[in-house]
Amino acid sequence: MKLLENKVAIVTGASRGIGEAIAIRFAEEGAHVAFTYLSSDEKAKALEQKLQAMGVKAKAYKSNAGVFEETEALVNDVLKEFGTIDICVNNAGISKDNLLLRMSPDQWDDVMNINLKSVYNMTKHVIRPMMKAKTGSIINMSSIIGMKGNAGQSSYAASKAGIIGFTKSIAAELGSRNIRVNAVAPGFVETDMTHYLKDGDGAKTYMEKIPLGRFGSPEDIANVCVFLASGMSNYVTGQVISACGGLNM
Repeated sequence: MKLLENKVAIVTGASRGIGEAIAIRFAEEGAHVAFTYLSSDEKAKALEQKLQAMGVKAKAYKSNAGVFEETEALVNDVLKEFGTIDICVNNAGISKDNLLLRMSPDQWDDVMNINLKSVYNMTKHVIRPMMKAKTGSIINMSSIIGMKGNAGQSSYAASKAGIIGFTKSIAAELGSRNIRVNAVAPGFVETDMTHYLKDGDGAKTYMEKIPLGRFGSPEDIANVCVFLASGMSNYVTGQVISACGGLNM
């Protein structure tokens, strides 16, 4: 029996990187996957076909998780197409790093909308079918930066720290309905968004801080999400799991 057999999952921001790895791992474990994207129609279609070839139902939705009305329409469409929603992974995220003195209000707002407001938007809509079913797992993608902070990343750190507070609060609200809410805090993971970490002299400095001695892979994070989405974590809620190679010690 696969860990997520016939479960229905929504994964936001899944056309590449960590989100793509989560969608693939969920499908490998038997979940039907609805996923969102914004940038590349070609990549989204390729992932949709890859998931379908694995024997599960899969559909790509072009939807901005930072816009309340779009998330409402998305959840309604997924419910019509898939019938229910068992798992929601709030993964959509961006970074617009800058020193505070140089950061524009628009840069700040963009990061807050995509990273933090999106989690509010999606969670608010998916909890209705989950409450009706009296079960569900919501997984919010935070970051080690939301726990430690980092110079030049005040907007990103604030958005990811906000996700942690939101996660714990909603876990307390929904525990009596058997809906679990947890966060994952990745460390340095090799994706398109973090390619700069491996370039130049700075890479060695980053690596020396990681006890496991390597950057993470998207699959490392996806495996944690499989655990949190499955019955293996039935007694886990309101937690932040740091998948960072020991960086936060």
